[in-house]
Amino acid sequence: MTEKLTFGSVCSGIEASQLAFAPFGYEQLWSSEIAEFPSKLLHHHYPNIPNLGDMTELPDLILNGKVQAPDLFCGGTPCQAFSLAGWKNGLADKRGQLTITFIEIANAIDIIREKEKKDRSIVLWENVEGVLNDKTNAFGSFIAGLAGFEDEIKVSKWTKSGYLEGPDRNVAWRVIDAKYFGLSQQRKRLYVLAGGKDFRPDQVLFEFDTQNIVKVLKAKKQDYSNGNMLNLFSDIIQKDEVLYKKVFYKGDRKFEIFREYTDCLYSAYGTKWNGNAAAYNGSLYIAQDDRIRRFTPLECERLMGFPDNYTMVNGNSDTNRFQAIGNSWAVPVVQWIGNQIDNFLKQKTNQEVICWCKSTKKTINNLSANLYLLDNVILINHKLYLNSSVVPNRPIDSKIEDIVQVENVPEKFYLSPQACRGILRRKQERDLNMNSQLERLMNIIGQQERSLQEA
Repeated sequence: MTEKLTFGSVCSGIEASQLAFAPFGYEQLWSSEIAEFPSKLLHHHYPNIPNLGDMTELPDLILNGKVQAPDLFCGGTPCQAFSLAGWKNGLADKRGQLTITFIEIANAIDIIREKEKKDRSIVLWENVEGVLNDKTNAFGSFIAGLAGFEDEIKVSKWTKSGYLEGPDRNVAWRVIDAKYFGLSQQRKRLYVLAGGKDFRPDQVLFEFDTQNIVKVLKAKKQDYSNGNMLNLFSDIIQKDEVLYKKVFYKGDRKFEIFREYTDCLYSAYGTKWNGNAAAYNGSLYIAQDDRIRRFTPLECERLMGFPDNYTMVNGNSDTNRFQAIGNSWAVPVVQWIGNQIDNFLKQKTNQEVICWCKSTKKTINNLSANLYLLDNVILINHKLYLNSSVVPNRPIDSKIEDIVQVENVPEKFYLSPQACRGILRRKQERDLNMNSQLERLMNIIGQQERSLQEA
């Protein structure tokens, strides 16, 4: 690898990777995005970084020397069904075309890098954790193709973390939750890291420590709740038999939150009431001066770790901003991965590889590959743990109080009395559970208009 690591991205969106890797001096060579608003935003913020558009054209561009082969290649393609064997025979399943293209780009990059007498590139791929449960075994096809196998790799069930050694690449994966990285958002995402046979992604993506961080957090939580385990998203916190509502002030503004963290932001978050679980558990809403409102685009930027007004580009709409933010990556998580990569590369020549494979059994699979399916935290020896859980060894607390927008909140984000009554009516008709504090406040607001009319 070069001293100044270079990278390229596909499905670039609003380029969270650029923000995440900037502290380490990584140089972006190109991005690849076709959606109108994200492309506009990329041109606004990064006019000197070419947006190559359609990622399906990249393999030929790289092989023909028209696009540089970077040290690191990253992206998050839709992981739909595809046939690895069919792809090897040139019969790609269209539903998984972008995933196949992702592997083809990685392979094209490495073909050029080999000619240039460089190491294989590092590959980083992000996706929703649900891909692990895909009935077509899309994940097994993806990591097998990335590792260099001719056929998909099959197991009875994929775990949230693991390690695979292939003929071309070593591959590690781990589901990580953004709420432990200083963001007040429960956002679990799958991160796959791969590299050549001299690269150990397990030493980068997994952590090693003398304590079991999962047990430590559970113990702290139990101690905080006076011995009674509380749901992380409880309406109220009970301590010394006193109930505390989540109310705080910023200046002369009163705020009330209904959850300690929001649900995972999605592309339509904040634009409307969608009738989903987040509308009832309180995740969609915050109360400002006893009025319920949705989170603003600015607050959503903060929930993802973006700079304030990063998505505010001339001619954009709030819907554009919500969609782009919800489809992006959590910046602090990718920054942590970037830091792990940076540390590994700097210490590569004299770094001692931590041997953990003998502490767990290989997973039986159809390819007889060196495959290890992991489960949160394992004890390597009498004093060292391997952590592959959703929680990093050094979790960072976060508070919704830190992300709220105090001034200039547009009126359209507030719920009207009529809207409150409609949500409560649907809740009753469907016999659904609802956050108690949210329901209480909605009832109060819902009665306001009628009280004025009666008066």
